[in-house]
Amino acid sequence: MNKYIYLSDLDGTILDDTKIITPRTRKALEDFVSRGNVFAICTGRDIVSGRSVYDGLGLKLRGSYVVAYNGGVIYDVDAGKVIYKTGIDREIVRDILKMAEESDIHVHTYNDEFILSQHYNECMEFYRRVIKTPLIVCDDIMPYVTVAPSKMICIELHDHEKQENFRKAVLKKYGDVLSLMYSNDYYLELIPKESGKGSALIRLADHLGIDRAHTIASGDAENDMSMIEAAGIGIAMINAPANVKAVADIVTETDNNHDGLAPILEKY
Repeated sequence: MNKYIYLSDLDGTILDDTKIITPRTRKALEDFVSRGNVFAICTGRDIVSGRSVYDGLGLKLRGSYVVAYNGGVIYDVDAGKVIYKTGIDREIVRDILKMAEESDIHVHTYNDEFILSQHYNECMEFYRRVIKTPLIVCDDIMPYVTVAPSKMICIELHDHEKQENFRKAVLKKYGDVLSLMYSNDYYLELIPKESGKGSALIRLADHLGIDRAHTIASGDAENDMSMIEAAGIGIAMINAPANVKAVADIVTETDNNHDGLAPILEKY
């Protein structure tokens, strides 16, 4: 029997809008793993939040993984350890924070335990409606950036043009070492070039000795596109924007609130 690995985004994909996995999709996922396949959450969230979501969903799926920071960290749930990590050079972090201050736009980052921010504002309040990772706020967060962070995030709730100008400025200066993409209308993700959900899919499949043709990925946003393209079977949710659907092999017939993924998982 061929073993498959399935990587799924959380919000708007395998979770419904109340942040649960609906009963049919949960059963399809449990049956998928019971047949010898492997499941991984693949999220832009930090690793503390990603692990918390996995635990909070009550998933007891043998051999599962949590991929966090859009591919910057791969965590083996059963072993309780990180098997891959990459990050942004601390001096680049310092400079991007300075650029954000000069552009009057919110940017924060992370260490292994905390969200790190130089401001507590409307953007941070919006972010923490869902993300409950502990937070440090101070004028200079660099002393807390003890390791190269796997992600930075720029949040702008009102002025997308300002956010786009910031994206272009960072891309011009650091486009050789960073990738930038939107995970929703307000969140601009900044990650190392060698990171990304598609790279994580390939790394994890190789780690497990699973053929690339037997990889499955599902998502609904721009930051999911790399893994949808990299997967042997790339799935876009029907609630995804047109550019995400365009790179998928399959578009679900129903959305994340109506078990869009279940009929596909039931086949493997």
